[in-house]
Amino acid sequence: MSKVLILMGSKSDMPVAEKGRAILKKFGIDNEITVASAHRTPKRVEEIVTKSDADVIIAIAGLSAALPGVVASLTTRPVIGVPVSGAVNLDALLSVTQMPPGIPVAAVGLDRGDNAAILAAEILSVGTPALRKMLAEHRREMEAKVIADSESV
Repeated sequence: MSKVLILMGSKSDMPVAEKGRAILKKFGIDNEITVASAHRTPKRVEEIVTKSDADVIIAIAGLSAALPGVVASLTTRPVIGVPVSGAVNLDALLSVTQMPPGIPVAAVGLDRGDNAAILAAEILSVGTPALRKMLAEHRREMEAKVIADSESV
């Protein structure tokens, strides 16, 4: 069974992680959320990443947002970085997106734990037709909501 690890740099990132967890739950994807800081607990980050059996890792961090890059340096599994908004949004965005050659991190928008989870599901769906069907249905639901919103204005 596929699994996603959601790693937060701080407990204050929990609202962003919860958005992702809700999406993963909708698609029936096992997940785990934990906290480890790239700067304050680097050995813990390494231990979590190297011992995890997750297929995809979502790394959530703000400020200098080094966590996604550090995680990517420790594994060849897909890593999705979620920059967290704060006083200096540009720092978090650049830290997640401006990775050196050979150590990629997929990036979603500020606070978009939900998009990170959808991307994780899309990655996992490559070998899972049932998951692809659920993702297609999710898109149809979004389409229907936009149409209903349009009709109500």
